[in-house]
Amino acid sequence: MNTTAALIAAMMFTVLLQGVSCTPKPPEELDVWGTVDMTMANQKFRLWIADDGGEQAQGLMHVSAERMSPMDDGTERGMIFVFDHELILSFWMKNTIIPLDIAYVDTDGFVVSIYTMTALDTRSNQYPSTSPARYAIEVNAGVYERLGVREGDKLDIPSSLLNP
Repeated sequence: MNTTAALIAAMMFTVLLQGVSCTPKPPEELDVWGTVDMTMANQKFRLWIADDGGEQAQGLMHVSAERMSPMDDGTERGMIFVFDHELILSFWMKNTIIPLDIAYVDTDGFVVSIYTMTALDTRSNQYPSTSPARYAIEVNAGVYERLGVREGDKLDIPSSLLNP
């Protein structure tokens, strides 16, 4: 192989590797993330924990309605995003193929904002917290309304997610 052909092959391999590293993680990788059980409005939830930048960037992208369906015992599924401190948060739905509810929750457990987010909505700043929040909890669209969870409600954040 001549030098030019080798160089072209090396560049194509590099481009291929870059594409692989940018590919979103498949939803089944959620199985290796930590989970926490939480109760909201007398409904049990099993929440995947997104507590680092990579997990928070991935969120529930590419997760199907089937993957988010309630467990056999009726426990709802969702994800809790845990931040080190309170800040104004804003989420979008890039590559998120199902509609979701999001509740922004402050350090004391009070819901500061709730939205129902549209699948695949990539408009930035569409769903901002109205005041600083430390947690964002995503569940299937319509769940918060069905349970009567509203802004101002107090949620019991699991102690394992609280700072010492």
